[in-house]
Amino acid sequence: MAMNKGMYSSNTNEWETPQDLFDRLDAEFNFTLDPCASRHNKKCPKYFSIKTDGLKKNWVGSVFMNPPYGQAIKHWIKKAYHNESLKDSVKVVVCLIPARTDTRYWHDYVMKASEIRLIKGRLRFSNKDPAPFPSAIVIFNGHKGPKFISFKR
Repeated sequence: MAMNKGMYSSNTNEWETPQDLFDRLDAEFNFTLDPCASRHNKKCPKYFSIKTDGLKKNWVGSVFMNPPYGQAIKHWIKKAYHNESLKDSVKVVVCLIPARTDTRYWHDYVMKASEIRLIKGRLRFSNKDPAPFPSAIVIFNGHKGPKFISFKR
């Protein structure tokens, strides 16, 4: 069986969060930091860019993360769970990621999330056609959870 290369490749690994989805999540979590953004796609006033490298920074507050979807995603997910969400200075880390339940990082970190919301259908990202992959919202909230629900758009 041939693998669909579109599932794992793209001209860019940046998928800008749909504004309406972010707004709904922001109303619930009141985000203060976007740790992997650019000046053009940031969702919070405080953000870290490629240049300031959010993987090397300490996160504080209520964090929204839509990481680059390439091979480095495992490092972002590990940091979100292991290095940040368990700290007292971080209230919550909410991640918008591909729902790749077959990956090691999914089982090592995502399955420890407080909540996983599976998004029905395919997201239409702000700067692209509909995603060629399913998406999930993963919520790391300290040691709470896990809770799995379906999230409707």
